[in-house]
Amino acid sequence: MSDFILETRCLSKEFRGFTAVSDISLQVQRGTIHALIGPNGAGKTTCFNLLTKFLEPTSGQIFFNGHDITHEQPAQIARRGVIRSFQISAVFPRMTLIENVRIGLQRKLGTDFHFWRSARSLHKLDDRAMQLLTEVGLEDLADEMTVNLPYGRKRALEIATTLAMEPELMLLDEPTQGMGHEDVDRVTELIRKVATGRTVLMVEHNMKVVSTIANRITVLQRGEVLAEGPYDDVSKNSQVMEAYMGTTDGQLQGQH
Repeated sequence: MSDFILETRCLSKEFRGFTAVSDISLQVQRGTIHALIGPNGAGKTTCFNLLTKFLEPTSGQIFFNGHDITHEQPAQIARRGVIRSFQISAVFPRMTLIENVRIGLQRKLGTDFHFWRSARSLHKLDDRAMQLLTEVGLEDLADEMTVNLPYGRKRALEIATTLAMEPELMLLDEPTQGMGHEDVDRVTELIRKVATGRTVLMVEHNMKVVSTIANRITVLQRGEVLAEGPYDDVSKNSQVMEAYMGTTDGQLQGQH
């Protein structure tokens, strides 16, 4: 099996003559945390949407575990083990934490759309749901209503529901967006923890987060790959500094 769990070859996306992503060839190594960074409008979220097939590429190919998934549907890709989180926390506010995680686990029962079944039929999932809540440090809040959680804990819950889908590749879209420093640090360590035995591809603006946990970084600018490599190399790249800061002096610092 290839060392690369995900590859794109000359991936492009055009919208009525505007090229949002141009000839991106990306290789994500198995078992690593790979960060996709770049200024606003660089094409990061478009790239994520292409990888999960929320958008169809104009040209190019996408490979997951050596399989060409370019023309597969989002549900097919999810079943392969490519699971994505979004910039906005996607949890059910009027349900408890354990109920949220159980919904993620339902897929294994094959009862996702069996709405007529009693909620008691889901209790067989409670042990695994509690394991996942423990993994993200929320076990003491299992019966709390999700609406009462602070924002950082909601993101931790979203990671638990993502883990419930048994991802082989987790795509995290701005996991620390809108957080205070304490929550950023907590979620950063959580991502590092849950990445054990998995592969993570993340879009992230916070350079401190990227420098702390990413094994490899791809920098996008205007839809194209500007630079790629470990943080120490990328942060000293004059083109990257100019794209972020409008200067080629000094070094890219840990910042939002």
